[in-house]
Amino acid sequence: MEKTHEWNELAAQLCVDSIRASTAAGSGHPTSSMSAAHLLAVLFADHLRYDVEDPKALGNDRFVLSKGHASPLLFSMFKAIGAISDAELLTFRTFGSPVQGHPVPVPEMPWVDVATGSLGQGLPVGLGMALAMRLDELPGRVWVLMGDSEIVEGSVWEAMANASFHQVRNLVAMLDMNRLGQRGPTMLQWDGEDYAARARAFGWRAIEIDGHDVAEIDRAYREASDGSLPTLIVARTVKGNGVSFLADQEGWHGKALDEQQAKQAIEELGGERSITITPPKPEHVSPVPARGVGVALPSYDAPQATRKAFGESLAALAARPDIVVLDGEVGNSTHTEDFQKAAPERFFEMYIGEQNMVGAAVGLQAMGKVAFAATFGAFLTRAYDFVRMAAISRANLRLCGSHAGVSIGEDGPSQMALEDLAMMRAVHGSTVLYPADANATAQLVAAMADHPGISYLRTTREKTPVLYDPGDAFPIGGSKVVRSSTADQATIVAAGITLFESIAAADALAAKGIAVRVVDAYSIKPIDAATLREAMDRTGLIVTVEDHWVQGGLGDAVLEALASGGHPVGGRVLKLGVTEMAGSGSAEELREWAGISAARIADAVREALARD
Repeated sequence: MEKTHEWNELAAQLCVDSIRASTAAGSGHPTSSMSAAHLLAVLFADHLRYDVEDPKALGNDRFVLSKGHASPLLFSMFKAIGAISDAELLTFRTFGSPVQGHPVPVPEMPWVDVATGSLGQGLPVGLGMALAMRLDELPGRVWVLMGDSEIVEGSVWEAMANASFHQVRNLVAMLDMNRLGQRGPTMLQWDGEDYAARARAFGWRAIEIDGHDVAEIDRAYREASDGSLPTLIVARTVKGNGVSFLADQEGWHGKALDEQQAKQAIEELGGERSITITPPKPEHVSPVPARGVGVALPSYDAPQATRKAFGESLAALAARPDIVVLDGEVGNSTHTEDFQKAAPERFFEMYIGEQNMVGAAVGLQAMGKVAFAATFGAFLTRAYDFVRMAAISRANLRLCGSHAGVSIGEDGPSQMALEDLAMMRAVHGSTVLYPADANATAQLVAAMADHPGISYLRTTREKTPVLYDPGDAFPIGGSKVVRSSTADQATIVAAGITLFESIAAADALAAKGIAVRVVDAYSIKPIDAATLREAMDRTGLIVTVEDHWVQGGLGDAVLEALASGGHPVGGRVLKLGVTEMAGSGSAEELREWAGISAARIADAVREALARD
């Protein structure tokens, strides 16, 4: 009875503090927080093994608030465990405060592992964390609190299928089934049997409980902690629980109470409290000393596809125990299968579920792994929201998209990834790389492994000639000038497959007495602005060539570089790229059709020079 009273009192405090914080801010989601207060009170008081003073301790359990809009609840719990003060709690949603509208892992908030708020992402991230714990034989569990609106997201079911297939037994999801979404009732409302049946069909254990009965919650957590199956706890709850004019009432989602309403609600909840708790102590786990390993990157002296060089470079990096690789069931095309052969225990097949793949990679990196994830460049568009949220999480994530551009040929436009460079350039702090040959690829894959932030490598389907020597340096942010002379009249800037067309165009122009410079912009973001400005100063004309929509890719990156820093452009830029919807055809036919073949590039340069 005493324990039950303590849990209920803590839950009431969490509700009160959620109201206080959101009322002080004038915005927020207090009712969504109140429905899950009992779930978190029991979890943090007696089940989440966690060292508040050392939130990154290896023995810690991990908690992910997938329904990130319920941040008042999370921050109220942080106050209860002594992570933040009451004064800090009341800075909720104010400018400059780490107590933000949705959880973000800023330095002042180390108890938050990943950003949440875009629904359906917490469970994939939790899956990645659980996989990392299993890899390192850590004793922790991962607890994910989800809302009943977000469970409609396909990424949730991708994660459930993969968790079952990969036999992840240390993952517990709690479904806050409060019946009401943003604009009214959820799809299944309080049909807990349906949620439970779906979870069981995916190979999970499902436990149905009253989400406000702390004794039932405690029993469910104990059962879920036995390490036998991933578990979904379906908790029937009431949105706005504990307050007469809020409980199960529509129209309160995302709405803060005014001062008078807050006063009444707090009175109904029994007033303010100052309860503090200490979560259960985690097992002490000593970090394994990092051991130095030598990585022998592959080298190439004959034509090879950059996608193959990517896979072979990953296989070489498998010598590092922190490297993990995920693939979306195209490993024989991305060639991540080479890594799988070298380190099968650190390779995770995520099947055709790109959102879950990227989410799990975010979870793995949150646990200290160096995560690479690969699929066709076109399919990464499905996971773009996860990439965007990964940047908000300050994640270090390495992505590879193969089979890009019209150069993939006969498969047609659904497979062509003509927007991937623009998509990835738009991600905050991202790095976008597009190597032309296999030796450049090997060096860039190695650089990605230790590069912070979100990095994206675009690879090519067909074999390309070797341009560079093994071991040549390819610093991120650099470029290579592969043709130049003092008589250059124009500069062609290309990357990846179009570099070879550009070199052939330069050779054809030289045969006609027209000297042109050719720049390999293998680093599209950050781009080598200094080399581009020098080329413009020397030649007065830059022609960009890309196997990508003409908007948002290499050409626009070049324009931005030339315009940055107040540097006068002092010349012209002509962008060549894909402008019409492609169809099937050979790679050569399609590059000719798109105007990015050697002959079409040479024609464009001649015409541009003739207009001067």
